[in-house]
Order: sequence, then C-alpha cells, then structure tokens
Amino acid sequence: MEFQNHFKGHLYEQYIRMLHLNELYTEQEFNSFRQQARKYQIDMLSNNITSVHVIDCIGDYEPINHTGIVEKMGLSKAGITKISSKLLEMGFIMRSQLNNNRKEIYFSLTDKGRHVYHLHKELHKEKEERFYQFMESYSEVELQTIGKFMSDLVARAEEYSEGKFTINDDIKD
Repeated sequence: MEFQNHFKGHLYEQYIRMLHLNELYTEQEFNSFRQQARKYQIDMLSNNITSVHVIDCIGDYEPINHTGIVEKMGLSKAGITKISSKLLEMGFIMRSQLNNNRKEIYFSLTDKGRHVYHLHKELHKEKEERFYQFMESYSEVELQTIGKFMSDLVARAEEYSEGKFTINDDIKD
C-alpha cells in the first residue's frame, strides 16, 4: 500500500511538472510561430494562441458562421465575438453573406489569414511527426494503457472546463 501511495505521489509530481513544462513550451511555441509569421510581414494580434486556432477553424470550414465556430471550438459566443472582431480589424478574416441567406454572417480567410493558416498547419504537422516518432518506443500494450490514461485525463479536464466539479471536489476523491 505504501508503494502504491508513493508511486501515485510520484505520478502526481510528474503530472504537475508536465503542466508547467507545457506552459513554457506553449509560450515558446507561440513565440516561434510569431517569428515565422513576421517573415511574411504578418504581425500577430496578441499573445494568445486561441486567435490562431480560430483562424485555423475558419480555414478548415470556410465559409463558417459564428455559431459554427463556437460549436467546433467549444468556446463561448462572447469569446468568439471578441476574437473575430480583432481578426477582422487586423485583416486576417473577412465577413460575407451567402446569396440565399442575407441575415447570417459567414467568415472566411483573407490572403493574410491564409498565410497564418498554412503556417499553423505546417507547425502542427511537424509536431505530429515528432509525436509519432516519440511513440515508436512503446509497445502496443503500453500504447493501449497510455491511450486509456489519456482518454481519462481528457475526460477529467473536460469536466473541469464544463464546471461539473472543482479542483476542491477532486481533492476529496
């Protein structure tokens, strides 16, 4: 029993370390992305990667309306409104209306937005290749265990984000 508690404590420490490293990595990754974008004379609007993910979503599904972005990304309507307004202002996206529906506004990418979209896709492809290369060192059984763990971890994170319980509730478990 003592070993199990010690091992769980070790896993928790590793989990916290991973979260901290992820924060640092995300910051470094976005700074690198900004540098790449500057090569195309594109100045990014904020230090927030979410705006790039909105560009990515629009590029994947254009033309797409506000509700579609909200549903695909799982963000609030207010958040998407704020981000899309900035993206419009900065010239990354444009608004349009479909011929058969004058009431609803649809978004699509400008040339500037398309450069960001392709750059983002390229960086994700590189990240995916590195991930698959890293996973090569694990057996099929290990990958199944890792897969179950990751699914459970994502489900827990989604519950947190949906407000189903708080961190204090988790401590009681």
